[in-house]
Amino acid sequence: MTIAIASDHRGVDYKNKIITYLTNKSYQIIDCSPENTPTDDYPDYAFLVCDKVVAKEAEIGILVCRTGIGMSIAANKVHGIRCAKINSIEDAILSRNDNGANVMTFNFTEDINKIFSYIDAFISAEVINDPRHQRRVDKIMKYEAEH
Repeated sequence: MTIAIASDHRGVDYKNKIITYLTNKSYQIIDCSPENTPTDDYPDYAFLVCDKVVAKEAEIGILVCRTGIGMSIAANKVHGIRCAKINSIEDAILSRNDNGANVMTFNFTEDINKIFSYIDAFISAEVINDPRHQRRVDKIMKYEAEH
């Protein structure tokens, strides 16, 4: 599996720890923010990761910023992206099962080992496991395509 990842300047340390963690698990990583500056803008990095996912250069994306909220908002502006801000293992699983999320974000103030468990749960979760959830996601995708 190939995973695209990026952070703003505040999330660099967590991003690097995540890259090491995932590389040690034999995942291919595309680092979309190899250099950060104190004046960088998180939407730029969110768009880079999401473009990789939409182009199918990466199966999923991971975004890291102080709260995870700004990255999530930016990511969800990209056609074809369903980004979820993850706060628990349950969030990670349900965002994939119920919503077909293909990008995850979280805040870097969370314990890094919890973040690793969220990532593992997100990666291993079944994507949309119920027809009623697929119906709902199809409605979102249809609306997105029409507007």
